[in-house]
Amino acid sequence: MAERTLISPAQLGRTRGKILYWTVLAVVVIAFTAVFLGPLYWMVANGLKSTDEFARVPPTLVPHSAHTANYTAAWKVMDLAKLLFNTLYYAFGALAFQLVLDVGAAYSLSRLRPVLGKAVLGMMLATLMIPAAVLVVPQYLTVLDVPLIQRNLLNSPWVIWLPSVTNAFNIFLLKRFFDSIPQEILDAASIDGASALRTLRSVVLPMSRPVLGVVSIFAIVGVWKDFLWPMLTLPDPALQTLNVGIYSLSTGVPENYLVAALAMASAPTLLVFLLFQRNIVSGLTAGSLKG
Repeated sequence: MAERTLISPAQLGRTRGKILYWTVLAVVVIAFTAVFLGPLYWMVANGLKSTDEFARVPPTLVPHSAHTANYTAAWKVMDLAKLLFNTLYYAFGALAFQLVLDVGAAYSLSRLRPVLGKAVLGMMLATLMIPAAVLVVPQYLTVLDVPLIQRNLLNSPWVIWLPSVTNAFNIFLLKRFFDSIPQEILDAASIDGASALRTLRSVVLPMSRPVLGVVSIFAIVGVWKDFLWPMLTLPDPALQTLNVGIYSLSTGVPENYLVAALAMASAPTLLVFLLFQRNIVSGLTAGSLKG
């Protein structure tokens, strides 16, 4: 059975149909490219302008001369090396906790099937409907005086790591992938005498590399782009993340230096996406079909 499309093959075979099709396609591609890449280009280009050209009205679309020294000066003035190290430390710490705890939770819900497991999963997914801003106040009060241990977590890595662990979306994504693993493989491991933990470590995790890659990317980018929570919980300038540190040090810094710093802060996440975009697509669709 032939697929139904907006333009029939007969119309597309005509000269007028081809011209119309390729014209519409080119306009759509160019428009979407401009919408998504336009702000990135504007940020990089403004970081290359001199102070006078940056303040010029109307602004210039292309810098008259590329002042690459702006990026070097911004790196030194805003101490981006220290901020970058802090952000990487928080991001990979959150990644480690998420891989251990979220994988364990997803595997338990998928294969161990605990009592009220579906209810627990339903309540987890229900939290995705709650806006993140609504949770800021209760989370802040919790880390200000953690119940039971009565400890203040402000200005410590735990204030970033602990709230990021319980990620309902990542648990759901992992559970869907674990559900798609054929039961015969797990039964074979069980017959060989492997425990549930050994099966997870030796059988399930090696098969789960695509979805683990996606979870890893989400964990790192989630910490990297966060601004409000680190600003509230890391008031010590020596412990701040990249985004918060640039904001805190922006007073008195030339605006072209500030934009150059923002461009450098955005580069790592863009690089991660370009390198692992295939893994993102394959990981998101890995658990959609069984067999």
